[in-house]
Amino acid sequence: MNRSAILFGNILRRYALRRPLPRALPLLAAFMAAFALPVKSHAQTDAQFSQYYEVPNYYNAAAGGLTDLLRIRAGARLQWVGIEHAPQTFLVAADMPFKFIGKRFGTGLVMQQESYGLYKNLNIGAQLSYKQKLLKGQLSIGVQVGFVDQSFKGTDVFIPDQDDFHTGTDDAIPQQDIRGNAFDVGAGLFFTHKLFWVGVSGTHLTQPSIKLNAESGENTNEKNYEFTLGRTVYFMAGSNIPLKNTLFELQPSVLVKSDFTFTSWDATMRCRYNKFITAGVGYRWKDAVYAVVSAEIKGFFIGFSYDYPTSSIARASSGSYELFAGYSLKLDFSERNRHRHKSVRIM
Repeated sequence: MNRSAILFGNILRRYALRRPLPRALPLLAAFMAAFALPVKSHAQTDAQFSQYYEVPNYYNAAAGGLTDLLRIRAGARLQWVGIEHAPQTFLVAADMPFKFIGKRFGTGLVMQQESYGLYKNLNIGAQLSYKQKLLKGQLSIGVQVGFVDQSFKGTDVFIPDQDDFHTGTDDAIPQQDIRGNAFDVGAGLFFTHKLFWVGVSGTHLTQPSIKLNAESGENTNEKNYEFTLGRTVYFMAGSNIPLKNTLFELQPSVLVKSDFTFTSWDATMRCRYNKFITAGVGYRWKDAVYAVVSAEIKGFFIGFSYDYPTSSIARASSGSYELFAGYSLKLDFSERNRHRHKSVRIM
């Protein structure tokens, strides 16, 4: 089930039906399209972020532990501000490297929660990746296991039955709160080089099926609903280009995503000064242009982005806002420092 259809359904419930009926019919069509076959339909759970380059392990399980840093990022995105019940997304992503039996590995954790209209979904995944030197760079192979939880607040659904265009007892639309969860798997490859980085990955590889049942067993006539999470593939790439004899660096990057039905891409160009301040612009195909700015000092990070929609949704929304904050800690895996401690007498 796509995010726009869900959003239109809730706009219809809170907004369109208060208008003259002919003007509400296009939104009604979108609403009914979202629920026309709810017994078994496809749902999207991967969130959208303009600062995708800050959380690569959210998209690619192999992107954890690429450096010698423990990295933590937490962010929030408010989509389509000005539209009631538009998507709101929260994300926490962390990763770090470690060594085991002389081999280099990476581990990570991602947790994403998103609400849009009457829907909520929660994704949690644990990641493990193996690192291997290759072609003067490093190849990482990773896997993610976790679960996805979805819920729909059917008790808040409002279907008018005072005219010929609505059926207040439509069995295709949940009338009770329903919830379900399922096991989820993702995997990816990530290659880093001093000149560039590139990764390819897939989420929901097993196409988990979520059966949403009533949260209480009081309704003996309850109807069960089933959603299948379609596979999504990602391609990420970027580079860090120092400008000769300056403290500036150019950081182009791209993200391509596809669920084999719909394909989209982001292209971003950033400029970083003295490894401290970064600013740039980006474009998301047929969706938005955006500006990003961030700062990092002594391991602390903060980043902000603003999206201006290029589609017709700009008539109802002032744009989307995104804020990320985080911290990075240097980890030392050298043998000579393994058991060294300072004496309190010479500190």
